[in-house]
Amino acid sequence: MDAAQAIADFTEISSQVIDVAVVEADGSLLASTLDDAAAARFAAVVTALLDEAEALRRLRGLPDVAQLEVATLEGSVFMVRRAGRAIVATTRPDPTVGLVFYDLKHCLRSLAETAVEAPGTISEPEAEPDTEADAALAPGRHARRKADASA
Repeated sequence: MDAAQAIADFTEISSQVIDVAVVEADGSLLASTLDDAAAARFAAVVTALLDEAEALRRLRGLPDVAQLEVATLEGSVFMVRRAGRAIVATTRPDPTVGLVFYDLKHCLRSLAETAVEAPGTISEPEAEPDTEADAALAPGRHARRKADASA
């Protein structure tokens, strides 16, 4: 599955999300729901946000930044990062935080699992849920998809 298809699938199941972008470790944009100019600005802001989060992480001696939420009265920005690649989404106000993170992680995993591998590289094994909260959300998440599909 390519990044554009992964984002399309993600936005179809995640009604709280407004815009989504996948950004590579070097700051380049892989795919987005935004037009080209807005996507470039979004990628630049995401890269700056990640840089600031990393600086704070180093200052406090914390492990690598894997996920981030920035909440405002008008909505939130969510970021999940894995192996240098980040997926970022903006949402409406008061999103279901755990569900948005779960969906972002699932989307990012689907990109990693279906990436075309160069000869001699090793595929990343299928990941278990990153946290107990993710594992707890998974059964309900699948039930919601089934319920939405039948509507």
